[in-house]
Amino acid sequence: MTLGPMTLDIHTQHRPTTPFSTAEPAISMAKVLQKSSSLFFIVISFFISFVIFSVTGENSGFVKAIDRKTLGLRKEKLSHFRVYWHDIVSGRSPTSVPVTQPSLNSSTAFGLMNMIDNPLTEGPELSSKMVGRAQGFYASASQEEVGLIMAMNFAFIEGKYNGSTITVLGRNSVFNKMREMPVIGGSGLFRFARGYVHARTHTVDLKSGDATVKYDCYVMHY
Repeated sequence: MTLGPMTLDIHTQHRPTTPFSTAEPAISMAKVLQKSSSLFFIVISFFISFVIFSVTGENSGFVKAIDRKTLGLRKEKLSHFRVYWHDIVSGRSPTSVPVTQPSLNSSTAFGLMNMIDNPLTEGPELSSKMVGRAQGFYASASQEEVGLIMAMNFAFIEGKYNGSTITVLGRNSVFNKMREMPVIGGSGLFRFARGYVHARTHTVDLKSGDATVKYDCYVMHY
């Protein structure tokens, strides 16, 4: 009769206890969740900062990001216009004059530079309506072929474009049927302009050296 309780006490003393073994996984899981939450908030904070930076831009010292609307810039549009460029090197009032002479032994007039104030007209005849002037210079920049570097502003005087300009800067291989040069900027109604021009020789007077070139201009602007 006395062995029963003793046996029961012995079994009770050796029964495995579980509080410690169940608490340890719970503590580990809490640590994992805490680390995951911290990483999540770090990623979200970085993403929000990146979005804000992308939208507002960086303001640092003398540089400040602004909204294009403050400059009155609306939807961008593409314009095409055609003008005739008259390079007049002869006569009493040439519009294209040499400012440097070419190398003596050059077959391509390498080194020659002309300053220009050439008329831009609506039609191929010099007597047709003038819409502006091409002001700048061209220079022979190739020793292998007649290749010019063109740096000029098309300064318009007609209608609402009076006072506005586009700037052309590029290479002109004059014996090619069609030459393409970039439009790198502009002013007035052509602010932030970009695009290209196609130049095609219309006429050349071999005796006087005068030439007329057709320019088709394709310009993106506001």
